[in-house]
Amino acid sequence: MYKQNILLNLPFIIWKIVIIKILEEMKKTVLVLSAFLIGFVVSAQEVKKAEPVTPTQEVKKEVQKEEKKQADATIDFESKVVDYGVIDHNADGVRKFVFTNNGTEPLIIKNAKGSCGCTVPTWSREPIAAGATSEIGVKYATNRVGKFTKTITITTNANKKPVILTIKGEVNPAPKEANAPEREKGGAPLEKK
Repeated sequence: MYKQNILLNLPFIIWKIVIIKILEEMKKTVLVLSAFLIGFVVSAQEVKKAEPVTPTQEVKKEVQKEEKKQADATIDFESKVVDYGVIDHNADGVRKFVFTNNGTEPLIIKNAKGSCGCTVPTWSREPIAAGATSEIGVKYATNRVGKFTKTITITTNANKKPVILTIKGEVNPAPKEANAPEREKGGAPLEKK
């Protein structure tokens, strides 16, 4: 009886052994294929063809490299605030901020911009040599009456953060003309009829 059971189950036992062998071979095949695919994917990175570079693109790249590189220059001001004090209407609104480049490379002022149209900065477009002193001029429109506080933003090759300069003061109102008629104070307004 035992032999009959073995003989009856023999095809199932053989089939089970064959399936196990096939699965083991498949594991090896899958591992080999996986390793091959990983190697293929890693080595098959897209290679870009070099596009022709125009002279203007080369110049732009050089300028960008220079801008990223921070120069060893400084912009050290005697004072970052100019106080006009109390000045007359339409008085001279020109003042200056004096600074020194205490670095070892030339200082380039890329831009100077006033906070409004009433504040106009002027500066040298030439590089300021190491150890040299220069100035940034500013003109405030003194035809505007009242207190004022304005800023000038300076961008240089010395620092990525801009430098902020401030001007402040007060402009007196224009003097009244001697021949100008005086308005009567008091009384009721005219009635319309």
